[in-house]
Amino acid sequence: MAMKIRLARGGSKKRPHYAIVAADSRMPRDGRFIEKLGTYNPLLPKDSEERVKMDMERVQYWLGQGAQPTDRISRFLEAAGVKEKTARNNPNKAEPGQKAKQRAEERAAKAAEAEAAAAEPVAEAPAEAEAPAEE
Repeated sequence: MAMKIRLARGGSKKRPHYAIVAADSRMPRDGRFIEKLGTYNPLLPKDSEERVKMDMERVQYWLGQGAQPTDRISRFLEAAGVKEKTARNNPNKAEPGQKAKQRAEERAAKAAEAEAAAAEPVAEAPAEAEAPAEE
């Protein structure tokens, strides 16, 4: 049986409340679970002790049995000091989208045209001014 330690959503619309559960990975998110290990209330402030509550002994037991924590639960365990921090790599995070890239290219092209147009009349203007003065 593939075990997961994950969140099961409860609460009403726009007022989420989660149970931290050990469940078979094939069961639905809010469906049957084996054991409730704690709670998570995202509506409370981040520094509140009531925000995340876990029975650490039982969590350790399930981790020892081979249960895999989900990403969010892994972060909770890292914050609690039970699990060592893992390096996360998201190389696309700082890269802008396609439309933003196109807008930047268009701006760069317009700026280059404006610089070229501004440089040409400066070179031609003195020549035109000198020609009528000689006559």
